[in-house]
Amino acid sequence: MKTTVILTKEEFLEHWLGHRALTRRTIEKFPEKELFEFSIGGMRTFADLVKELLSIAEPGLRGIVERADKPYDHKLNLNTKAELLAQWDADTPKIRELYNQIPEEDFHETHNLFGEYNFPIYSNLLYFVDNEIHHRGQGFVYLRALGIEPPFFWERQ
Repeated sequence: MKTTVILTKEEFLEHWLGHRALTRRTIEKFPEKELFEFSIGGMRTFADLVKELLSIAEPGLRGIVERADKPYDHKLNLNTKAELLAQWDADTPKIRELYNQIPEEDFHETHNLFGEYNFPIYSNLLYFVDNEIHHRGQGFVYLRALGIEPPFFWERQ
């Protein structure tokens, strides 16, 4: 059976990193107080959503590379916008490094991400991006409710 590739491995990584750049700009838009206190309808604050993203992306990718299924922990001790951004920036090159360690032929192998999500590796990778887009969308709603224009969602450089 012949397979047509829609994205190369490298193109997928650049797509993901583009979303990370956009999410970083979204974090930057928040005033410090509202980042940690503002929510709508009982949803978590954007800081808590960012902590979730931080506890999933690099640790999840590390789990895939090491074939470990250690559970995630969203309770990160990051209490300022500067700390969130510093961790975001520290994780980005690690994501690139770890991702590049996954052989392309492994993408269809099953991995039990965090001991909970037993899916092919490519599905786990898509989950990282989908989850980030979902939570960034919540951040966009928060920013608009605060009267702040979010970054353009199509600008992912």
